[in-house]
Amino acid sequence: MTETMLKTNAASTPVGNADEINMLLRRYGVKFGIYKNGTFKEQLFPFDPIPRIITAEDFKGIEKGLIQRVDALNMFLFDIYHEKNIIRDGIVPEDFVYISSGYLPQCEGITPPGKIYSHISGIDLVQGKDNEWYILEDNLRIPSGASYPLIARELTRVASPKVFSSNSIVDNRNYAKLLKDTMDYVNCGGINAILTPGRYNAAYFEHSYLAELTGSVLVQNDELFVEDNMLYYKTYSGGKERVGALYRRISDEYLDPLTFLPESLIGIPNLMESYRSGNVAVINTPGNGVADDKGIYYFVPKMIKYYLGEEPILKNAPTYLPFYEEDKKYVLENIHKLVIKDVAEAGGYGVVFGSELTKEKLEEFKATIIREPRRFIAQEVIDFLDLPIMDNGEEVMRKADLRAFILSGETTRVWASGLTRFSRNPDSFVVNSSQGGGFKDTWVLSR
Repeated sequence: MTETMLKTNAASTPVGNADEINMLLRRYGVKFGIYKNGTFKEQLFPFDPIPRIITAEDFKGIEKGLIQRVDALNMFLFDIYHEKNIIRDGIVPEDFVYISSGYLPQCEGITPPGKIYSHISGIDLVQGKDNEWYILEDNLRIPSGASYPLIARELTRVASPKVFSSNSIVDNRNYAKLLKDTMDYVNCGGINAILTPGRYNAAYFEHSYLAELTGSVLVQNDELFVEDNMLYYKTYSGGKERVGALYRRISDEYLDPLTFLPESLIGIPNLMESYRSGNVAVINTPGNGVADDKGIYYFVPKMIKYYLGEEPILKNAPTYLPFYEEDKKYVLENIHKLVIKDVAEAGGYGVVFGSELTKEKLEEFKATIIREPRRFIAQEVIDFLDLPIMDNGEEVMRKADLRAFILSGETTRVWASGLTRFSRNPDSFVVNSSQGGGFKDTWVLSR
């Protein structure tokens, strides 16, 4: 049975309490921030009360495929920063590694605890109208969004207490335990801490919420220092506590001004030396961007076969690399019906639908692709499922994706929940919060 067939059979949903839940989200400060024209602006991430429903059987297949994919990506990252066998064997061209903005030569030869690079992976999927699930994107740097379905589910319990007693839904409150277990597993001795750039970061709510749930200390850079290659937290009493695992929520280039951008005001001097010495686990590790580069995405099915000797369980969207002459020819001839993505962009930016461009713009875009073929990938437009949302009291259909969260520690585990994002624009396939989308809860059925 598909999720579309199931949604109308749910015994009860929190539809009638949507306003109350959004009011509670506002009261609890569940917002995201964006910078527009140099100005920071906070806004509510609109919650839709009609849940996405995934059957227990469907989730088993998704879970198996996600574990397979993330395990292969972690193996790829270790290989790239060590022996580079996948390049030597001609599976991935070196151009797609060393030219990637996500590749950091400063991370060469570093082995993180447990050889785990992506401790928290956010994998974006869509379900096609053929009921197949397709991977759209891998997010292995600092994927955000787990806090939204967590708190939405919690507030729904307050607003509609009968919902979860009348539906067989997997409890999603174990995310905090999964995250804490992951941090504890790689901890090098000391406390767990979550590093935030501060109040004006777009995901500050999530940083503080996850710190509270996991019992980690929420810190900013001026509360941390490195001494004798150990990372310490300055306590309020003037003492110091060693930090054994640092879940950083700032980008690689700002982490350590002595290793990366010297002008960074939110980094920790000598953090990379402490990390390189094996005295602190950095979650997720610096340098992961080389594996979630949109150009590398094309090669993940090949990685799965190369490292695991298995056929991929979950499919990529049909993808073309203009880097290859044959693919470039196809892209240039069919650009009017493809979606083109700039590999360096994120958050829904740099995504262009050929069908929306004028003839003149198409020609301009073709010239850019010919000039910079490594910069883009092209994909067939997947006609993915529309899901029902409430819009001004009426049920309408909108495009939606799913960000699944996979945590890698002693084992690789998939959280039986996830962030379902939807477009509020009836003509748009772009669902990102930064592009005006909303979110809904994801119910994984227990039977």
